[in-house]
Order: sequence, then C-alpha cells, then structure tokens
Amino acid sequence: MSEPKVRRRPALLILLAALIYLEATALGVASVVLLLDLLTQRPDSYASGVAILVLTILATVWLAVMATHALLGRPWIRGGAVTWQVLQIAIGIGSFGGLFSRPDIGWLLIIPAVLVLVLLFTPTVIRATKRPESAADET
Repeated sequence: MSEPKVRRRPALLILLAALIYLEATALGVASVVLLLDLLTQRPDSYASGVAILVLTILATVWLAVMATHALLGRPWIRGGAVTWQVLQIAIGIGSFGGLFSRPDIGWLLIIPAVLVLVLLFTPTVIRATKRPESAADET
C-alpha cells in the first residue's frame, strides 16, 4: 500500500502567508480602534466614519482570505497581494509628511510590504503558486 503524496509547503510560502496574516491582524486591530472611536467620540461625519470602518473590516477579511489561499498555493493571490502591498507602501510614504507626520507608522507599513513583494517574486513562491499545467496546455 502506498502512502498518499503530501505536498510540502515551501518555507518562503509559509513566511509570505505569515506576513499577510500579520498585516490582517494589524488591520483588525485598526478596525477595533476605529469602532471604539466611532462609539466613544463624536465624528465630524458618522457616514464617513462608518464607511471607513466597513472598508477596514473588508480589507481585514480580504487579507486573511489571501493569506489562507497563499498557504494553499493559489495563483490568484499574487495579483491581490501585489495590489495591497503597493497601496500599503503608498500609505506608508504618506505617513512621513503632512499635518499628521508619523514616520514610525510609515516604516511599520513599508517594511512588511516590501518583504511581501520580495517574497512574491522569489522563484520558490512563484513555483508554489503556479497554475498546474493541464494536458490542454501542452498542445
């Protein structure tokens, strides 16, 4: 009797998923803070506050879904992850200047985003998230 083949996940793929889960967790914390702020403070616009809260919760769920599917080796996560990391880098860069300058937050956003981008383009992760070739593709 032969044992079923279990596909091992590459370490870099696990690291990629862990970083995306970490980003999802941070966004989840931000969602809780936004909710508490909405409940305890008087915003200029409740509609805007609720909209930002809903978008933050949706982004949290989306990141968690991407991390889970990264572990499963789904090819579609690469595009979504690249898009999110570019947005996160843009927000991080915006944290360095302006009225509410917070370089510490900027670096906390930029460093993991760059790491995820680097991991997404490593040969190991690309192979692990590559579409399986079918017989139709070979013709």
